[in-house]
Amino acid sequence: MNLPAPLAVGGLDLLSSAVVLVDEHRVVRYANPSAENLFAISSRLLVGQSLKKLLGEPAGLVAALNSALANQWSYTSHNIPITLSSETLHVDCTVTPVMLEGAQLLLEVRPIDQQLKATREEQLAQQQQANRELVRNLAHEIKNPLGGIRGSAQLLERELGNDQLKEYTRVIIEEVDRLQDLMQRLLSSHRAMQPTLVNIHEILERVRRLIHAEYPDVHVQRDYDTSLPDLTGDREQLIQAVLNIARNAAQAMHDKGEIIFSTRAARQVILAKKHYQLALEVRVTDNGPGIPAHLQDKIFYPLVSGRENGSGLGLTIAQSFVQQHGGTVEVTSRPGHTCFTLMLPLALRPHTKENIS
Repeated sequence: MNLPAPLAVGGLDLLSSAVVLVDEHRVVRYANPSAENLFAISSRLLVGQSLKKLLGEPAGLVAALNSALANQWSYTSHNIPITLSSETLHVDCTVTPVMLEGAQLLLEVRPIDQQLKATREEQLAQQQQANRELVRNLAHEIKNPLGGIRGSAQLLERELGNDQLKEYTRVIIEEVDRLQDLMQRLLSSHRAMQPTLVNIHEILERVRRLIHAEYPDVHVQRDYDTSLPDLTGDREQLIQAVLNIARNAAQAMHDKGEIIFSTRAARQVILAKKHYQLALEVRVTDNGPGIPAHLQDKIFYPLVSGRENGSGLGLTIAQSFVQQHGGTVEVTSRPGHTCFTLMLPLALRPHTKENIS
């Protein structure tokens, strides 16, 4: 039998959902890269395999296949359980009749948890953006009165002849300076990007040197994929984002412990509801005590910190810089293992797949 024409299926390679073409005998004739990722099998092994062997015969899938063939119309079956190795996955599957040489049906398989994750990410991004805008507006409102307070304290200090009383004005000035620095840090995360071609490993090495100088008892290990291409980004923003995460890890470990920087390529990923063929994955892992469970969902919120004297801005700024690059940052944590994962698109322009249903 002939395989479906390459020109006819080429566009399917760019889809984020798993797509499989089957013939009249329900044998797989084509699988896109997302299907390879979902089923954890190469396309070479998928092609020629029976659909029954791959997905089993769940009632919802059988009904969709039969209805699509009988009525020559697309049918979607929801919440279908399929078993992959020892794992059971729940998916939605749309079956569509096609007119391609060597193929009769197109199956688009979408894991339900992937859709829920995309929805959660969108809701979280909207909530965090609202929080950042609120804090930013507050910072603007607070910054101006602080200047007046500082100026008045300086004038008062000149009028006082008693050094003991001047001690109080110095406290006022120092605390105002501290608050002004805090406000400036809140506002700095909104500055415009200055993109250039940057190498992620040069950025990580810069951060590694800074961490080593600031926390000499923290050992930073490297696990790099040196074949990764350069990406377009703001060098200073990326350095600051990774530095804030690494510094947060060092402080959580009380200035001693181990941090691992690792880089990998990620294929067929969704970032900010856009589909990219290739993305860069950066992981910052530490062996510290972990993030308290009640803080894990709020760790990127402004002014939220697990440390008594923490400002709660470092991770907020890191997330803001990563999002300005069209990327995402997530965290998983348990005692002895905390991992921040940054995903950054490598392509200048995403492939169009805006709506993830």
